[in-house]
Amino acid sequence: MLLAIDVGNTQIKLAVFEQNNIKIQKIVSLSSWKIEVQNILDFNDLIDNIIVSSVGNIYENEFKNITSKAKLNFITANSKFPFINSYTTPSTLGADRMVLAAGATLLFPNKNRLVIDAGTCVTYDFVDSDNVFHGGAISPGIKLRYESLHNYTAKLPLLSPEYPDEIIGNSTLQSIHSGIINGIIFEIDGFISSITDNNDNFIIILTGGDAEFLAKRLKNTIFANPNFLLESLNQTFQYNQND
Repeated sequence: MLLAIDVGNTQIKLAVFEQNNIKIQKIVSLSSWKIEVQNILDFNDLIDNIIVSSVGNIYENEFKNITSKAKLNFITANSKFPFINSYTTPSTLGADRMVLAAGATLLFPNKNRLVIDAGTCVTYDFVDSDNVFHGGAISPGIKLRYESLHNYTAKLPLLSPEYPDEIIGNSTLQSIHSGIINGIIFEIDGFISSITDNNDNFIIILTGGDAEFLAKRLKNTIFANPNFLLESLNQTFQYNQND
């Protein structure tokens, strides 16, 4: 069995896989992750491998001290992936983006793939049908946009995400919701249209914590899967085992 760990900027997602089936799944805080991981390992003796993707401030050495029973597989730029990386600065490419690209490549062969991860940041990653990773884009996520408006202005309040009533907000609160939510939806739809206009045979994958919230409003046809990064970690591990 495999324990997959996705270390994000604000939280950690855990999943125990038996082949392609998720047996246990949790979302934990950055402060309690060691206890949660240890509990999973203590009560699941069949876990013999751990795979970790980290974009947060938790590093490989912190995982090495948790257990000696399971082999640690920590994703880095030097890990093996099923695509050709044409990114000009591969050492700066986030582990999450590499794993998502790997999952898209393995799960959707012979297609052009665009993976959109809507979390703390919104990342866009394009892998073509020849399995070449070209790169993508990074922009602020929904929460960051609300926080930025509040933190960098004198009077705008901090709001929780909410679908706006209309495209034209009739109050300051509705104007904020419209600007942020419609803005990010227009961004995603525009990015999808720009890429797909020049490429056919496409699969669009939307994942991340805000995937379900956004999927209902996007006009483009997408495959929404909030667990795609965890599933891609499992696929990446299997790819390395079989390589």
